[in-house]
Amino acid sequence: MDWNTILQELGIDDTRRADFLDKYQDRIKEAILPLWDEFSNPAGEEKGDPADCRPEQEPAATVSEHREESAATVENTATVEKNNPNGKNMITGAGLPDDKAREKAKNEAFEAQIKGKYISFPNGKINREYTVPFDVETQLPDISEVEFIGLDRIGLQYDPETKQITGIPTQVGDHKIDMRCKRKDWTEGKPFIQKEITLYINADPKSLWKNIPTPADVEYYKPDSDKAFVKVESKQTKGFLGLGKKEMRRKDMIAASQRGRSHALEGKPRDDDFKLYFDEPAEWYVMAVADGAGSAKYSRKGSQIACQTVVEVCKAKLAEAGKVFEQQITEFQRNKSDENRKKTGDTLYGIIGTAAFQAKIEIEKEAAQKDSQGKMKAVKDFSSTLLIAICKKFDSGWFVGAFWVGDGGIGLYHQEPEFLKILGEPDGGEFAGQTRFITMPEVMQPKEIYRRLRFDVVDDFTALILMTDGVTDPKFETDANLNKIEKWHALWDDLKGKNEDNITVDFSDDSEQAADQLLKWLDFWSKGNHDDRTIAILF
Repeated sequence: MDWNTILQELGIDDTRRADFLDKYQDRIKEAILPLWDEFSNPAGEEKGDPADCRPEQEPAATVSEHREESAATVENTATVEKNNPNGKNMITGAGLPDDKAREKAKNEAFEAQIKGKYISFPNGKINREYTVPFDVETQLPDISEVEFIGLDRIGLQYDPETKQITGIPTQVGDHKIDMRCKRKDWTEGKPFIQKEITLYINADPKSLWKNIPTPADVEYYKPDSDKAFVKVESKQTKGFLGLGKKEMRRKDMIAASQRGRSHALEGKPRDDDFKLYFDEPAEWYVMAVADGAGSAKYSRKGSQIACQTVVEVCKAKLAEAGKVFEQQITEFQRNKSDENRKKTGDTLYGIIGTAAFQAKIEIEKEAAQKDSQGKMKAVKDFSSTLLIAICKKFDSGWFVGAFWVGDGGIGLYHQEPEFLKILGEPDGGEFAGQTRFITMPEVMQPKEIYRRLRFDVVDDFTALILMTDGVTDPKFETDANLNKIEKWHALWDDLKGKNEDNITVDFSDDSEQAADQLLKWLDFWSKGNHDDRTIAILF
C-alpha cells in the first residue's frame, strides 16, 4: 500500500489521525528514511528495494514488522484525500500536525496541568495581618509568571519579588481569586491560563459578642472598666557629705479591670475591683485586687468594699507600726532565723491580716442594710476573693508581704536572673463552690488568716503581679502552672507585645500611658475564657 493510500484510509478524523501519528510516529519516520533515500538517488540510477536502504544498525525484522503493523492498523480507517482534500492541520505529504495545532495541544495540556494542580491558601482573619508565601517555581515549574485577580478587593496583594501574599483582610467570607499564569515560553498574544482559588476570611470572634452597657440605675453600679496609674517619681539620693548625689528610680504601679464578655453579653455589671496606694513619706506600696463571686447578687459591691477597706487599714497600720516594723524587717534581712521570722510575721498579721478581717466586717455592715424593697441582704451575696500585697525598698533589698483568699494569683517575678516566688496558694477547685471568699467565717479565723500570709526579702524584681482568675485561667491554664517560671516569662512577653493583637504595655519609668495600654491588653481573646479580668502590677 502506497503512502497516499494510507492517508486516504486515515480520513479526516483529526482525533484518529493524531492517535495514529502519536502511536506510530517513530516507525513512520523509520519507514520514510529508506523512501527518502530512494527518492533522492540521482536520475537514471536503478532504484533498489526500500528494504535494502534501511539503516545498517536496524535489525532486518524491525521495518518489516512496522510495515505489517502499520498496514494492519490503517486497513479499517477512512480515506483522507476524499474527506480532507486540503490536509487540514497536516504537513503536506506527511500527515503531521502543523505549528498551530501543536501550539493548541501544548496550551490544552498546560491548562489541564494547572487546573489539575491542588492549590489552596490558609484562612485569614478579618483585620489581622496576613502573610502567606507562594513560590510559583516550586508550585508550578512550567510557569514563568503569575498574577492574582481579586486579592485587592479584600485588602491583599501578591509581590512577585518576595513571593508572598500580604495585607490585612477587610472582608469576611469566601472569596474567589483568579490565578492567571503564563507558560515559560509565553510571548505576546499567547493566552493566559486561569485557575479559580477560594480564600476564606474568618470573622473576628470578638465581634460576635454583644457589649451591652450596664444600666446606670442598677443597684451598686460601677463602670464596666477601670484603670489606674500611680507614678512614683525618682528621688535624689544623699551622697557622702552631700557629694555624689544622684537620681534613684522608684517603681511605679498600674492596674486595669475589664468586664468580661459573658457579663457584657447580658448587660451585667463588672464584679472585679482593685485599689492602689503609695505612701510618699514612708514609701510603702499597697495593692489590693478582688473578684466578686459571679453567683453572688451584690459581689461587685463586696469586691469594692474589700479593696477600699484594705488600703485604708494598711495605710493606718503601716503608720502605726512605723519604725518598729521596719527594724524587724532589717533584722530579718540580716538573719532569717525562726525568731526573726515570727516577729516579722506577727507584725505583718497586724497590718494586712487586720485589713482582710476588717474588709469582712465592712461587708457585713453593708449587708445589714435593707435593699430598695425593704428586705434584708445576705452576707454571702457580697462574696469576694481578696489579694493583698505591701512592698517597700530597703537599703539591702525589697520587702514584700502578701495575703491571698480565693483563686487568681500573686507572683513576685524577676526576668533576669530568673526568679519566681508565688505568694500564696489558690483556693481554686473543679467547681466554683470550692473557691474561698472573705465572707466565709471559717476563712477569717486567726489561724487561717495567719496561714495565708507570705513575705520575703529579695534583692530586686521585674514585677509584682496580682491577678484575678479572669487572667490566670487563660494565661496559666492550671494552678500548678503558676509555679512554672516559663509561664511567667510568657506572660511578661505577652504584656510587652508578643501577642496576636500586637498590644504593648510600656513598662519604662513614669510611663503614664501604661494603664490605658494595660486595659486594652485585657481585651485579649481566649476561647472559653470570658470572665471579668483584673491585673495590678508594681514594676
